[in-house]
Amino acid sequence: MSKTCQLVATVVALSLALPGLARASDPPPREGEVAQQLAKLQAAQESLEHRLDELAKAIDDVAWFQRVGDVALVDKWRITGPPDPNPPNPSAPGATNPIKFYTYTFVPRQRPTGSKLPAIVLPHGGVHADFTTYHAHIVRELVEQGYVVIAPDYRGSTGYGEGFYRLIDYGGCEVEDVHAAKEWALATFDFLDRKRIGLVGWSHGGLIVLMEAFAHPKEYACVFAGVPVSDLVMRMGYADQDYLDLYSADYHIGKTVREDIEEYKRRSPVWSVEKLEVPLRIHTTTNDEDVNFIEVEHLIQALKAAGKQFEYEVFKDAPGGHSFDRLDIPTARAARAKIWTFLARYLSPPHPPQ
Repeated sequence: MSKTCQLVATVVALSLALPGLARASDPPPREGEVAQQLAKLQAAQESLEHRLDELAKAIDDVAWFQRVGDVALVDKWRITGPPDPNPPNPSAPGATNPIKFYTYTFVPRQRPTGSKLPAIVLPHGGVHADFTTYHAHIVRELVEQGYVVIAPDYRGSTGYGEGFYRLIDYGGCEVEDVHAAKEWALATFDFLDRKRIGLVGWSHGGLIVLMEAFAHPKEYACVFAGVPVSDLVMRMGYADQDYLDLYSADYHIGKTVREDIEEYKRRSPVWSVEKLEVPLRIHTTTNDEDVNFIEVEHLIQALKAAGKQFEYEVFKDAPGGHSFDRLDIPTARAARAKIWTFLARYLSPPHPPQ
């Protein structure tokens, strides 16, 4: 969540807790009372953070129509993915029901009559994040070329409450949610061309598109992975403690990398490169402050060692670092032009980049 939302949540939580704080004249708190009050305060803050995320999500959803509504038919759909693989109570009624989640679709307002259209599946990045108008210029550029954009808010995304947040299955069922969104779109829109579906993702979204391409290689014409999270084992070696704690939380992977290195490898693209059968392009930059260049370099070297044919480009200290090819600056637009040219080679959009 944003720092602003976190600050607001903290202030509100404190205001709720202050009436119960001890006065100077009160007797000292009993053993354990302070810890209990702090736990209540933390729980209240976390609850408020999720509520603020939901509010921010609702506001941003309206902004989509303002940002791209002139070129795209914008919609948001509630669909289903695989059941929770680790339900709290496996024998409870509904424990094996499919998980419900939302996906956005952006359909070009003007499309050739009687012609099938290609589609881009665009999962958002972030371990816990969501699809927002941060991506508006990217969606616009794709729609203007004639692509339908399918953007799922897979399990673990923010903006849908704490319960959905805690459903995260990193590199697992979240990938299958993306696959489910693609299959749903093909069943819903009869003007989509099943043979012209591409995958595009950055950062954690880059990990997801790689894992999806490895899992379902016959179902995609091409894949672009920008600054992709590639190797969780390596990543845990340079991440800070808060990041490590997130992964070892009981609702997440549940163990540290030292406790279960194979589980971290299973959720990392670099350890599955032998499954690549789809045309692939990778972007990275040497000054990435989030996904360290050495992590993506490991992926590139692993693909080469596996004898895979693919495209990649290492940018040198690109302005913007981790976001270098997603900004609204000339160097970013030039980098994206290379992505769009790559996609057009395999997807043949109605209005390819010139």
